[in-house]
Amino acid sequence: VGCDRSKNLVDICGEKHFQAFVCDALSVPIRSGSCDACISIAVIHHFSTAERRLATIRELARLLRPGGTALIYVWAMEQEYKNQKSKYLKEKNGGKNKDKEMNTGTAQRPLGDQGPDNSSQDSAWSDQLLKDLKDECCGAKPVADFRLPVHTNRTSFHSQDLLVPWHLKGGTKKKEESVDTVLVPGGSKESQELSPVFHRYYHVFCEGELEAVCRSLDCVRVQKSYYDQGNWCVILEKL
Repeated sequence: VGCDRSKNLVDICGEKHFQAFVCDALSVPIRSGSCDACISIAVIHHFSTAERRLATIRELARLLRPGGTALIYVWAMEQEYKNQKSKYLKEKNGGKNKDKEMNTGTAQRPLGDQGPDNSSQDSAWSDQLLKDLKDECCGAKPVADFRLPVHTNRTSFHSQDLLVPWHLKGGTKKKEESVDTVLVPGGSKESQELSPVFHRYYHVFCEGELEAVCRSLDCVRVQKSYYDQGNWCVILEKL
């Protein structure tokens, strides 16, 4: 059984005859202790405060029966680890085929919510206040003017809290929507269209951070903590 905050994604699951429903990760309408196993892939890094990230893991643990296990993946600050670049960085010059990823999200890379390619550097800044800039780890620098930087896709991270551009391909924009637009390169002038750009919030995790959050809960035990292609991962057991 799957769940997602996006009704459109849940509808796709229904079309493929999978069981899925719409809900929020902070409040899952499933009876406590009723799941043998749970997974949370590329979700928790979208919550903007430490309190919400902890509450999401606590909610995940609530669903598990005693002895049940959970697998969590979040995006890592360290996209180069032990002298190895992640797939995300390696795909920087991936060519035209990478454009196909823009509408599929994590479908082609199930364990790494790696975002779409960005054809040009976006140096814009959001006006959203940075509420959760915690310890300066992994070489992350605090944002002096309390604004969130917009990440340049396929590059290393310089801040733990940031916005990642999402270039919507082939989408229709309602007149009342207010979004940034970019000129899609390639093709004749007639075929070039303005494509909306959405900025998605991320908190990228430093080494040991996800494990420390999990260990702060007395209802679970960390079975394993590891790095996988630009993600920090934890396997939990419900006590």
